[in-house]
Amino acid sequence: MGKLKRHKIGLFSAVMLALNSLIGSGWLFGAGSAAKIAGPAAVLSWILGAVIIISIALTYVELGSMFPESGGMSRYAQYSHGPLLGFIAAWANWISLVTLVPMEAVAAVQYMSSWPWSWANWTKNFIKNGDITFEGIGVVFIFMLIFTMINFWSVKIMTHFTNLISIFKILLPTLTIVTLICSGFHEHNFGTNIHEFMPYGSRSIFEATSVSGIIMSYDAFQTIINMGGELKNPRKNIVRGVLISMLITAAIYIMLQVTFIGAVEPSMLAKVGWHGIDFTSPFADLAILMGINWLVILLYLDAFVSPFGTGVAFVATASRALAAMTHTCHLPKWLGRINQKYMIPRYAMATDLILAVILVSLFRNWNLLATVITASTLIAYLTGPVTVMTLRKIRPDLARPFKPRYMPWLAPIAFVLTSLAIYWSMWPTTIQVILVIALGLPIYFYYEIRYQHSDLKKQLHNCWWMIGYLIFMSFMSYIGSNGFGGQNWIKYPFDFVVIIVVSLLFYYWGVKSGRDQLDPYAEHIVQNKNKQK
Repeated sequence: MGKLKRHKIGLFSAVMLALNSLIGSGWLFGAGSAAKIAGPAAVLSWILGAVIIISIALTYVELGSMFPESGGMSRYAQYSHGPLLGFIAAWANWISLVTLVPMEAVAAVQYMSSWPWSWANWTKNFIKNGDITFEGIGVVFIFMLIFTMINFWSVKIMTHFTNLISIFKILLPTLTIVTLICSGFHEHNFGTNIHEFMPYGSRSIFEATSVSGIIMSYDAFQTIINMGGELKNPRKNIVRGVLISMLITAAIYIMLQVTFIGAVEPSMLAKVGWHGIDFTSPFADLAILMGINWLVILLYLDAFVSPFGTGVAFVATASRALAAMTHTCHLPKWLGRINQKYMIPRYAMATDLILAVILVSLFRNWNLLATVITASTLIAYLTGPVTVMTLRKIRPDLARPFKPRYMPWLAPIAFVLTSLAIYWSMWPTTIQVILVIALGLPIYFYYEIRYQHSDLKKQLHNCWWMIGYLIFMSFMSYIGSNGFGGQNWIKYPFDFVVIIVVSLLFYYWGVKSGRDQLDPYAEHIVQNKNKQK
């Protein structure tokens, strides 16, 4: 039987795929949501979110260029700290990826519910008090099914689909920025002093970063790393693809926030203040108020296109992440089965769809889904800075196509910033997400005890730092300042100081608890890469 020809993705397609994932419902809702929480200072929230995610992304770029493989982000922690930590990181990451699929469908339905045309009155029942109704959920299910079906038939269909949509997704936010600024930009909305610029204090900047979907909006850099095995020249293109897509996205999102703040009518602000600015469909509602009807139609069209593009891309990413998790033999083998004709993990895709249906039935609100994604993503990403430095310690000789000198000080900073952002997700979301992650452990231990018979004591030794860290973060979230949902036993900003100091201790404990030698599976990847040279 002849060898199957696999469709390899070039740099342009990879960047388009990442932009397609990055520019999703975040741009449709994030600016409105952040401005409501932090006022004009929301601009700083987007900059802060970009800094946090780029610092984490750089640790993963080093790992991704060392081990270019599909679904790679599910495995790196295992290479440095063994299967238990690998499973926790992969499980948390997979939960966040699966949650993104219903969230994008919810975004499309939420924009549909505010259609201003008389023939579309039937869509008004999709949302009630910010939550998706029973009828709305039916439409969400249909959208998720469509996302899955587009992925069901080949990588080629998916990349053609995403290249086409990505161009539209970059053009429309840019057109929105230019049109709204030209139609009426009120620079006085930014205030003339620090109090007007930051009406709800510095704390609101941090709250907006996690709660209004900002971190979630930047999350998709991992699309390129997870497709590593399907990229042309992965060692160079992973680095280029992540950095190019992240910088374009940050520029678009920051400008959208500036535009939104400048476009709000000062008379409306004088009446209700930033906390009172509550739009169901932020940019479309602004365009209606300004009477720019052609832009309104384009925005409602994009409220389908953006979430659709992102939903399709994340069905691909989530299914590969789940299929990759079966390699450690802690999940049923059939989940990782690849369809030989299209090279797609169809069973994993179907399982993801079922879980997405359950998630959207529990969390019926865009902001709530965004916060769940933020917290679970950040817990998964925490392992990146620890893994990258542990691997430098145990295998300094490995070929690293991307090996920045600044990594020894960037890694602890990325770890601390991630810890702060988890805390900003607010009690009780923090504990809910940690409990969802803990649900994976019984599955892990069942497979470990029944089939693996390996040294659990050793695995726990490599993983105690993470278990201790999650307990500390749950406790800290509960006793922290009331601005982040806590009991106010430790007031702001002293809660930040405690988190910075203690998370640094956990970081150094994590690096110290690494394996004595590289995981055999990682060694196998390195040998194969050397043979192919």
